[in-house]
Amino acid sequence: MNPTLDSAIHRLEFAWGGPPVSARLRASAEDFLVQEIPLVEPVGQGEHIWLLIRKRLENTEQVAGALARLAGVPPRDVSFAGLKDRNAVTEQWFSVRLPAGNEPDWKALDCERITLLRHARHNRKLRRGVLRGNAFRIRIRGITGDVPELERRLALIAAGGVPNYFGEQRFGRGASNLLTAGRLFSGTAGRLSRVRRGLALSAARSYLFNQVLAHRVAARSWNHPLPGEALQLNGSHSYFIAGELDDTLQQRVCEGDVHPTGPLYGRGESPATGEALQLESACLAPFEAWCQGLVEAGLRQERRSLRLPVGEPDWTWPQPDCLEISFRLPAGAYATSVLRELIRQEDG
Repeated sequence: MNPTLDSAIHRLEFAWGGPPVSARLRASAEDFLVQEIPLVEPVGQGEHIWLLIRKRLENTEQVAGALARLAGVPPRDVSFAGLKDRNAVTEQWFSVRLPAGNEPDWKALDCERITLLRHARHNRKLRRGVLRGNAFRIRIRGITGDVPELERRLALIAAGGVPNYFGEQRFGRGASNLLTAGRLFSGTAGRLSRVRRGLALSAARSYLFNQVLAHRVAARSWNHPLPGEALQLNGSHSYFIAGELDDTLQQRVCEGDVHPTGPLYGRGESPATGEALQLESACLAPFEAWCQGLVEAGLRQERRSLRLPVGEPDWTWPQPDCLEISFRLPAGAYATSVLRELIRQEDG
């Protein structure tokens, strides 16, 4: 298998029939606004400084490096909940381990691309994935095509969500993380840094999940349960195995209380059974070497919702060919998974 970005993202099945319009995305950084929704707020005391930072056209890890240099601490003492888009304006929290004593002038960070909004002490570091989600406000310009169908599509997505695909950011530029994973599993990768190895393993697992999800979308079962389904409670990582698919369970899925799930491959047996397990096994059979590689790397079997609910959706038309859309997504979800159902992206 030699995956490419095209096969990882662009050839994935659409839930609602493919995008009805073409448009330009990210004509400027201000067209793509992201605000992190924290799981907790700093309490005002402790050995960690939490800083809420607005960045423009900046890489999250570069900002973390600037914080480490300003505070005079090693990079490992700076943490954040998740990576944010570089080609955007984003607001996110960072934490710096800095016991009581002289603090740097945090405002020294301020420049054209970085602005400090708040800072306060907390008794714990900010850990990866510890966030409630992200709020997006996105301006889409130069829209051409079937605008009435776009309006209908927006209503469908607001009501039923979208397939919870991993976005292209997961796979690296030109699918580089996937290509590294292929070399890793074939034993030809050579010596990799811990970070690069982790990115490759995450990309491989995400790619396999997307293949299962794309099959479920094509079969129109991404938002309907199968016998033996591992159903995830909305807003939680907890799941249970569907036995008989009675009317009550079907209604819970329809209302978004629980969601069908797919595999994040790793060690251990899949919790799915019956028809759901048979489908997953058939989808993953061509990738046996990758599955074995993930097991040998020590990753544990996990589950991820196949359906991505879109929270608080709203949209306006500032101009006839310009749409502004806002919504919230849970942690680990991608705005590109929403946008791909709406627009074909043009350069510019």
